[in-house]
Formats: sequence, C-alpha cells, structure tokens
Amino acid sequence: MCGRARCSLRVDDIPRACHCTNGPVRSVNTDRYRPSYNVAPGSNILVVRRDDGSDGEGVVLHCMKWGLIPSFTKKTEKADFYKMFNARSESISEKASFRRLLPKNRCLVAVEGFYEWKKDGSKKQPYYIHFKDGKPLVFAALYDSWESSEGEILYTFTILTTSSSSALQWLHDRMPVILGDKGAMDIWLNGSSSSRYDMILKPYEDSDLVWYPVTPAMGKPSFDGPECIKEIQFKTRGKNPISNFFLRKESKKEECLNFVKSSSMDKCIKANLPEGSEEECHKEIRIEQESNLSYNTFERSAGTNLSKSLKEEPLSTDHIGAQLSSEVEYDSKPRVSLLPNDGTTKCQTKRDYEQFLADSKPPIGSPIKRKGVRADVGDKQPTLFSYYGKK
Repeated sequence: MCGRARCSLRVDDIPRACHCTNGPVRSVNTDRYRPSYNVAPGSNILVVRRDDGSDGEGVVLHCMKWGLIPSFTKKTEKADFYKMFNARSESISEKASFRRLLPKNRCLVAVEGFYEWKKDGSKKQPYYIHFKDGKPLVFAALYDSWESSEGEILYTFTILTTSSSSALQWLHDRMPVILGDKGAMDIWLNGSSSSRYDMILKPYEDSDLVWYPVTPAMGKPSFDGPECIKEIQFKTRGKNPISNFFLRKESKKEECLNFVKSSSMDKCIKANLPEGSEEECHKEIRIEQESNLSYNTFERSAGTNLSKSLKEEPLSTDHIGAQLSSEVEYDSKPRVSLLPNDGTTKCQTKRDYEQFLADSKPPIGSPIKRKGVRADVGDKQPTLFSYYGKK
C-alpha cells in the first residue's frame, strides 16, 4: 500500500461504518478532522478505539495523525510520519514497535477507498480501489502516543498490510487488511491479547472490491477534490510510431477495398446480375475505366496533332482556302454533338465523335468560298509573268 486514501466521510458516519453504535461513543479532538479525497501520511484521520474508562463497553472516536511515532522516540527528534505509516501484519508480533501495542492499542480506520500505483518502467499509474456499492472500507490499525519536546501529546497510528489478493496481484504485492464484516471488527477491536489474529489479518478475496485508473495528478498531496477519483481513459497509442504509420496505411487499404466491393455490388444490382458476381462487376468497372481513359487520350491527341500539323506544314492558297472553308462550314453547324441518351457505351460515343470530325473537315482542293477569289481557279497558282502579260 502506497499511503494514499480517500476519507471524506462525515464524523457520525465513521462509528456506523465500524458497527460501533450499540454502546456510548466518546469524541476526542474530532474538530481537527478535515474530510479529504487525497489523504496522505501526516493527515488527521478519525479512528475508532476502545474506551478503557467506560468498563470496556464504549468506544472512542479519536482524531489521530496517520504515521506511527512510537512512544520511545526521543523528544528531540522530528516526527517522521512516512517512516511507519504501514506495518506488515505477518511480523507485528515480532517487532518491538508493534508487539507492545497488540494487547490494548488496536483501532479501526474507516475510509471510502485507497489508491495504489501500477509501475510501468519509469512511469506510475494510480488506481482507485473501493467497494462496488460505495460502502466504507474498514482497516485494521495500531496506535500509539508520543510526547514532543514542547510537551504536546501526539496520537498516531499505522495501518496493517498483508499480501495482495489474487485479483490485485497484477497491481501490487501488498494491500491493507480489510475487515469485511462485524465479526472481524469485533475480534480486532475487543478481542483479548491471546486471540488468533491470523484468521482475520488476511487478504480480502471477495468480488465486491473494484478499481479503475485515475489522474496521476493526485500523486501530489496538495491535489484534492472529486477530481482525484474521476476515472480516466487511456489513450490507444502504440509505443512505436513507425508501426502506427503502417497500421494507418493498412486501415486505409481496407477502406478502399470495402468501397470497391460496395461499388461492385451496386453495379451488380443495377445490371441485374446474380448475387456473388463480384468478379464480373470488377471486370466491367475496369473496362469502363479503360474506355474512359482511351477516349480522353484520343481527344487530347487529336487536338494536339491538328495544331502540330498546322504549324509544321507550309500554308498554300489551297490550304488557306480549305481552312477558311472549314471555319465557315463549322460555324454553320452546332459545336456540340447531341447524342441520344439511350444508355450506349463510351465506345459508341468515341465512334460518333470520329465521324463528326470527318464530316466537319472539308476535302482538300474544294472551292474557296471567299469574297474576291474565283471559284474555278483550280490547282493553278497565279505567277508574276501572267500578271505582267496582262498589262
């Protein structure tokens, strides 16, 4: 146990959680108690102990500091609450610091949950552990009193720990001793010094103990409030960014394959093909894409070759006349061929386009339809000799 707990219970809730409501309850220094979601060693916590002054029938609700300071500690020493905030239950009858406390200095500590850290290399992730129904957890503890150099009597306690339960071994090898019922609490609080504690100082194995990850910010004792127990969601991010790159590529490839498959199924439905004809649909899609590509290539190459031939060949009178004639005749026709939309394929559209170009281009040597030029000139070219001969 790493020494953090949540104790935001009210003062009157603590005796009820420890099943100590039948006899009288006396209060000591309860005004020092401050509820907190992030209790650390050195904090003031309410504990329940036996009241030796009331014939052993009553209990005392006593506010003590978490972190045992043994009574034999020198007065000049500084109180270190982190040194003994936990005690191993397997060795409490052997060590002098705890053995002398077993007869009369047993107490109960009620909290709503505790925190434990999972180590992952250099990183630590805290988890909040509590009962599923929200009832308080009651820990077995030992307390002692110490007088400081200023003459102040300081009451402190330590929480007993045991080996972790089978459900929590993945998180930590130790856990606090949880007393799950009234019988176990009575044995620890009111039992004689000769009682067998090994029957109750054992791991808690019931399934009502649950846990979830919380923010690492609660590692600071100053961080307090409901945010300490708010469940967080881990980011699904791999350790290797290169592997993530290939995973993203693979997912995109699967999306593309799913899209092609859905498109092919739509083609099958529209073409009334039997179910399971995805291969034929893929074939028709490839043929259609190739025909679109060839048509676009032909359209670009036709315009490029025509402009190239006009630039390379010398322009004679016949060619000029042919070009002017073609422009006149082409302007008299619509520039866009209106093809019937009867569901014909792209190949039929290609043939119609070729026929349109052949019809729109006039044959070489056709009469020139231009003002001021005779139409019967033919292939003869006017020369300079004939011009002066007429003079």
